[in-house]
Amino acid sequence: MEISGIFTAIVIGLIIGALGRLVLPGKQNISIWLTLLIGIIAALVGTFLAALIGVDDTRGIDWIELALQVALAAGGVALVAGARSRR
Repeated sequence: MEISGIFTAIVIGLIIGALGRLVLPGKQNISIWLTLLIGIIAALVGTFLAALIGVDDTRGIDWIELALQVALAAGGVALVAGARSRR
């Protein structure tokens, strides 16, 4: 991944984190900065996974990569919210 790809993943990750939180039903008791951090991580991991399966560079919008990123963000938000609620 090039440096421009990392910067793009960070910017997209901010949006992905919010989308991941919106996809989950109910209220998540985690801060917005933690949601955004999860989104950035999900965007980077989703980009890596998309490259592994060969769908990272397609014509137009990379819908499969975007779906992977949102799913990872939703899973990360759910995991962190669940872990924080058990405290």
